[in-house]
Amino acid sequence: MNAQYGMIFDVDGLIGDTEPINAKVTIRLLDEMFGLKGVRYADFAAGYGRGAEAYVRAGARVHGLELTDEQVHAVAEARERGLTESVRKEGLPAFPGVLDLIHAALQDGRFRLSIATSATRELSEAILTAVKVPYERMAYVSGSDVKKKKPDPQIFLIAIERLGLPANRCVVFEDAPSGVQAARAAGARCIAVTNTVPADQLDGAELIVDSLERVGLDTIRNLVDAGER
Repeated sequence: MNAQYGMIFDVDGLIGDTEPINAKVTIRLLDEMFGLKGVRYADFAAGYGRGAEAYVRAGARVHGLELTDEQVHAVAEARERGLTESVRKEGLPAFPGVLDLIHAALQDGRFRLSIATSATRELSEAILTAVKVPYERMAYVSGSDVKKKKPDPQIFLIAIERLGLPANRCVVFEDAPSGVQAARAAGARCIAVTNTVPADQLDGAELIVDSLERVGLDTIRNLVDAGER
C-alpha cells in the first residue's frame, strides 16, 4: 500500500516529558555559572521549541541578565551534557497516547513517520531511547542537521522532503508556539498538544488537544483529506 499521510513528531515536551528536567538542569547551571537566583520553570516560556540557546537566554532575560553569545553557548553545552546524563540515568516518561499513536501508524502502510526536533542528535536519541520510541523505523531530523531554528520552517521542510510526500499531506505534532509557526510556514498541517503551554498560545494549529490519547489515525486522515476538498 502506498503511503498517503506523513506524521512528523517533535520530541521535547511532545513525546517525552522533558520540560521539568530541562528547567531543573538549566536553573542549576544559571546559578552555578552566573549566581542567578530565583529562576523558575515558567521563566523559560519564550524559549520553548526554539533550541537550547534560545531556552537559556529566555530564562536569564526574565531576571535582567543579558548573556553574551559565548556565555549562552557555554550554558547550552553544559545543559546538553547534564540533560543527556540525567535522561540516561533516571529515565523519562512518555506523554500519554504518543507511543500508541506511533505504533499504530507504523503498522499501517498508509503512513510515513519522522522525528523533527531542535535538540541535538545525541540528546534526542537519549530521550527517544528512554521512552522506547522505535525511531530507527522513522525519518529523523535533529537540531544537528539544521542551521535555522524554529519558528523557521527548515527542520520541517527537511522532514517533509525525507518522507517524500507533499507538505499538505503531512501533519506536524507540536507543543510550542514556535513549532506551530514553523509547521504552518512549511505548508504542513499541525496538531498541537497543551503539554507545555495553554491552548491560547497555540493559535494557528488546525487542531489543539490536551492529550494525544484523543488523536487516532482517523483524525490524521480526516484532517489531511479535508484540506484537499
